[in-house]
Formats: sequence, structure tokens, C-alpha cells
Amino acid sequence: MVWLVRKAALSKKARDVVEIDLRRKSSLADFFVICEGDTDRQNRAIAEAVREAAGAKGVLPLHAAGEADGAWILLDYVEVVVHIFLPGERVFYDLETLWNTPALVEPAGRRRAQA
Repeated sequence: MVWLVRKAALSKKARDVVEIDLRRKSSLADFFVICEGDTDRQNRAIAEAVREAAGAKGVLPLHAAGEADGAWILLDYVEVVVHIFLPGERVFYDLETLWNTPALVEPAGRRRAQA
């Protein structure tokens, strides 16, 4: 599904498409696919291309949000959550840094080596 989303987004000239593997970080989803368009209209076209590509495989989003505004469109396919941003929104929310940051809390039962 990640490859399908990437291909659909790129077909509408989405920029800076990245995938974040969340499988060891969260039960929220397996992957985030994050990309951006230059305008709200382009973002809607990217979202529509993703919907069409997934729909052709029989996959429908569980939830969608932000299409009216177009600044940040979210398509939730359960295992894959697609985020389509305008550049300023993407920088502001900075999901790449947020989700790629290592956990600050050690898992229960593990201790750091003492110096």
C-alpha cells in the first residue's frame, strides 16, 4: 500500500514524498506517507489520485479530513496514514522529526548502563 500511495502522489507531482515506518513506535498505524503540494488545489488532486489508486485495489479510507481547506489533508487507511501538506503546514507540524525521534523513555525492565 505504501508503494501505491507513493506512486499515486508522484503522478500528481507531489514533492518530498517520505515514508515513516511506525511499526516499532506506535500502534496508530504501520506507516505514515507524507508529501506536499504547492497549492490547496494540487493537494486535493494528490488526495484524489491516492483515493482512486487505493479504490482500484478495493481499499477505502477509514477516515479522511482536511479536503475542504486543502492545507493538510489526511487519509487514514488504517495501516497507512497519508498526510498531504502545503509547505508551510508541513514545516509547522514537522511530523518527520516528531516520529523519527528516538523514544526518550526506556521500555519497562531495561536500565541504562551506569557511567
